Amino acid sequence: MTSRHRSSESTDSANALSPRRRSVVKAAAATAVLAGPLTAALPARAAADAPAFLHGVASGDPLPDGILLWTRVTPTAEAIPGSGLGPDTPVDWIVARDKALTDIVAKGTVTATAASDHTVKADVRGLEPATDYWFRFSAGGTDSPPARTRTAPAADASVSGLRFGVVSCANWEAGYFSAYRHLAARGDLDAWLHLGDYIYEYGTGAYGTRDTVVRPHAPTHEILTLADYRIRHGRYKSDSDLRALHASAPVIAIWDDHEFANDAWSGGAENHTDGAEGTWSARQAAAKQAYFEWMPVRAATAGTTYRRLRFGKLADLSLLDLRSFRSQQVSVGNGSVDDPDRTITGRAQLDWLKAGLKASDTTWRLVGNSVMISPFAIGTLTADLLGPLAELLGLPKEGLALNTDQWDGYTDDRRELLAHLRANAIRNTVFLTGDIHMAWANDVPVDAGTYPLSASAATEFVVTSVTSDNLDDLVKVPEGTISAVAAPVIKAANRHVHWVDTDRHGYGVLDITADRAQMDYYVLSDRTKPNATSSWARSYRTRSGTQKVERAYDPV
Repeated sequence: MTSRHRSSESTDSANALSPRRRSVVKAAAATAVLAGPLTAALPARAAADAPAFLHGVASGDPLPDGILLWTRVTPTAEAIPGSGLGPDTPVDWIVARDKALTDIVAKGTVTATAASDHTVKADVRGLEPATDYWFRFSAGGTDSPPARTRTAPAADASVSGLRFGVVSCANWEAGYFSAYRHLAARGDLDAWLHLGDYIYEYGTGAYGTRDTVVRPHAPTHEILTLADYRIRHGRYKSDSDLRALHASAPVIAIWDDHEFANDAWSGGAENHTDGAEGTWSARQAAAKQAYFEWMPVRAATAGTTYRRLRFGKLADLSLLDLRSFRSQQVSVGNGSVDDPDRTITGRAQLDWLKAGLKASDTTWRLVGNSVMISPFAIGTLTADLLGPLAELLGLPKEGLALNTDQWDGYTDDRRELLAHLRANAIRNTVFLTGDIHMAWANDVPVDAGTYPLSASAATEFVVTSVTSDNLDDLVKVPEGTISAVAAPVIKAANRHVHWVDTDRHGYGVLDITADRAQMDYYVLSDRTKPNATSSWARSYRTRSGTQKVERAYDPV
């Protein structure tokens, strides 16, 4: 997500640290101090010197014949996340066809060690395609809760339908993860997609919460070290709603910037001060290591998250890493956003994406995309709305029509990709996007300046945030107040935008058949309430062969 902001901190240097910065760096070097409050925050079971599964179990990256299983074991009371403490612990796993775990089809043992923060993975193969399975871990006489997972259809299978939950942007301090609970309760998902900002790196109170920290982070300072990132991941997986969703269906995840630091790029980040906060390469390496330890994600080329999954003949899913290889974001108005030497994907990833889209023989080509690819112009907004919108999107206050952290800041990559789709008559490409804390349904025009006279090369469904601030939160007005004014202005300036909701939190459910791909948008009653309700808001779909979005008047 784009700048939200660090105020004067962005001008700090190694020789002129603010008092808060000094305390952050000092705290990062003293993770042992966290042991007391962290242990107190864990369930009572952690106090006993017996293995416990305090962070749940999860599965991810489904294949036709396999699934990646994950858990973390707490072998002793002191072996909290990031501590580096605790003995090597054998962890058994089983996979069965039934919830009672009597019809066992696979089993094995892995060892949890302090070197991997006592997280373990089992990449299970030899399973049947398109099949529900149940699994469980065990250690030292303690069993984890059982959990459901599901394999992908066979590569050549005719598939009548697929259903995915879609989420992004979950700020722990801003509220509760009710979106995850409601998705878990459905019981009908083939998998769920997390499109980035699974965690946030900020210190307590440093990032949008309508000035109210609903529940504090651990650690309380901005995370910098490997121990910090491990502790933060552990805090997130202490959430019962997140654990419930992980136990209900496999996740397919990519990262965005806040798994590292705000507005991350290949050589740094807006929210990183080189020297004062160590080197970027060390921080990035720590963030990546913790991510792969704590997430049921298969590491791809060079430790990135770009990879491709297939779901029979109906769909394939290309998952992007738009942080590891991108050029630094630029300021608007100087023309450098069009520089062909600047990239958001990196050359190898863009070539991989183009080749995969061209070679695909599925009905639908889905792209897991962390930042919006559709162009976006602000249009004419009143001063009281322009400022908050500019803050949310990282735009200058004078309202120039560009968000350089999105594909708008890397127009040559976008032009090349969309031209490739048109030149090769590649149909039914759907970008699935998070990051922007608003819900959108867009055509993706080849030339936004002449749209709708120019062609649409693809479509895009953007889901809002689980909890992270959107426009009404920034302005601190009742939900719906801003969207009623801003949405018509945004649509008028962006004719390819069919719908935008600037104000609400929630999630999406993507349902795919041979005839159409439909996104049902759901919203939450109140992010600050642990028992928040969920309701359907809108639905949009794209019909096969059209490359256009249209409204659907009922959820699937």
